Amino acid sequence: MKNGQGQVAEIFLDSRVRLVCPPELIPAPGQYLLAHAVDSGDPLADSVFFSQSAPNGFVAAPGQSWTPGTQLNLRGPLGHGFNIPTAARKVALIAFDDSPERLRGLIPLAFKLGAEVVLVSDVPAADLPEAVEVQPLQALDEICRWSDFAAFDVARENLPELKKRIGVGNQLQAQILIRAPMPCGAIAECGVCAVNIRREWKLICKDGPVFDI
Repeated sequence: MKNGQGQVAEIFLDSRVRLVCPPELIPAPGQYLLAHAVDSGDPLADSVFFSQSAPNGFVAAPGQSWTPGTQLNLRGPLGHGFNIPTAARKVALIAFDDSPERLRGLIPLAFKLGAEVVLVSDVPAADLPEAVEVQPLQALDEICRWSDFAAFDVARENLPELKKRIGVGNQLQAQILIRAPMPCGAIAECGVCAVNIRREWKLICKDGPVFDI
């Protein structure tokens, strides 16, 4: 984990943000940074997730309200990211309730393994590689049966609905990024991001945000 400075270089139409920062602060897919605008009066930092690579930094998934030129204090990378099994050949990326941009960084990793990739989302994603098949959420059951690895992105409050959709007894090999406010960034263990995983309380900021299913 490092502390450093960054800057907002560009805001895209889909609200993604291109950040300039030192290479050691670039998070892996699923990990996050805590970013605080230098001139902001807000005491809380924003959680910033990797979307795709960019020169001198990276493109962050939507979720911030900055403007180009904003100077940032950064801390990270934090938490556990995704890990695609090397044997995976059919990879499903499933954005259950929000933008698929936090999963986009897995596409080149899956392609390096020689895997096919299907993105399941009701939120459009721009500039995807032609080899990526896109399906709506209504195809979730079919894609889960097809895949040999799935990466999910879901808000903590929608976990019960996701569990119902994929089935209690489903033996799907998968990982899940659980989104929740993470104000302390694993320092204070404040409990704001607590989630019950397999009848045990975990902190998303420290034990996640990516968990094995």
